[in-house]
Amino acid sequence: MNGVELFLLGRALMKIGEQALPDAGAHGGNRAVLVVLSDVLGHPGTTISEVAARTGLPQSAVSGAVARLRETGSVVAETDPHDRRRSLLEAARDISGRVAEVRAATIDDAVATALGGDDGIDEVIAALELLSRRLHIRPDSPADQLSKPKPV
Repeated sequence: MNGVELFLLGRALMKIGEQALPDAGAHGGNRAVLVVLSDVLGHPGTTISEVAARTGLPQSAVSGAVARLRETGSVVAETDPHDRRRSLLEAARDISGRVAEVRAATIDDAVATALGGDDGIDEVIAALELLSRRLHIRPDSPADQLSKPKPV
């Protein structure tokens, strides 16, 4: 595998992951929300403009994603004590209903759809779980607050 193939695999896995997430409802897609949440988890006490700068997303997209994350109880915002015009973002301490719903969703159906059937699904999911462990992506770690792998 070369770098281009790895990049394309990553994009395909992102699309499978998006399909595995419970419906976002009237708000639409999850990609910007996941990118913003991942950034906030990795940078507690950050601001919307800092998230926009790090992610490359337009500030309006970050603001919209933060609003959705606040509605679902995934992110909280507190007024910056040094500059009351700014809000500091961090992950909510309590797990919201939406986070619990997302964590409970499995990837089986989305992977089966991508594979064109159930043949080999257990092997593929086992390989993904191995890669997740090797990359140190764990539930409740800053890198992975949205997924909870099945026990192996």
